[in-house]
Amino acid sequence: MPKTILVVEDEQAIREFVIINLKRAGYEVLEAETGETAIKLYDTHADEICVALLDIMMPGMDGFAVCRKLREKSKTVGIIMLTARTQEMDKVGGLMIGADDYVTKPFSPSELVARVDALYRRLNLDAGGANDEHGIVSGDFVLNTKSRTFYRHGQPIELTQMEYQIIKFFMENPNAALSRGDILNHVWGEDYFGELKIVDVNIRRLRMKVEEDPSHPRHILTVWGFGYKWSKGETV
Repeated sequence: MPKTILVVEDEQAIREFVIINLKRAGYEVLEAETGETAIKLYDTHADEICVALLDIMMPGMDGFAVCRKLREKSKTVGIIMLTARTQEMDKVGGLMIGADDYVTKPFSPSELVARVDALYRRLNLDAGGANDEHGIVSGDFVLNTKSRTFYRHGQPIELTQMEYQIIKFFMENPNAALSRGDILNHVWGEDYFGELKIVDVNIRRLRMKVEEDPSHPRHILTVWGFGYKWSKGETV
């Protein structure tokens, strides 16, 4: 799997700090000062880039806009948002439009590299594929683990890497109550530095794709005070 990181940050000092530490960790790096340049770089080097680090606050095309554009171009590229703000809406907003993770400035080199490493390992494992040619069937849903495609009533549902991992974990454990910690460790890795709420935001995003009425879910059910479970569609 390619090991190139796209770093999109308008502040030169921060960009250079990030690049130095990523290179020390063994990654190749492409850098962009603006969102517009980032999109052009991605179009040219799409086959090389595995993860994009996107600063939210940039002049012109901001990090949210870049994230949307990258997700339109690829469901598999890893995306980590970099933000100096602490407001929950920044974090949630990035995840809801397709980011896989976020890091709040100021961050330590070890934290940043650990987050990139964790996402890279997950993407690398995913790229290896699966041996289950027939996939998993659950009610109206089919998850083909060989082609990594997800269908309801034969209609495809587009999933990001993390969404795919969550759905696969659910469908491999039907009707089992899975804690937020179980989901976090399975999908993001046991050495993940982040917070449990990243699970909740991804569940919200998945419900918008999977449920007919996300406010009254019939498939991704909440186990109050614990976590979530997957159902074929029994009435709650």
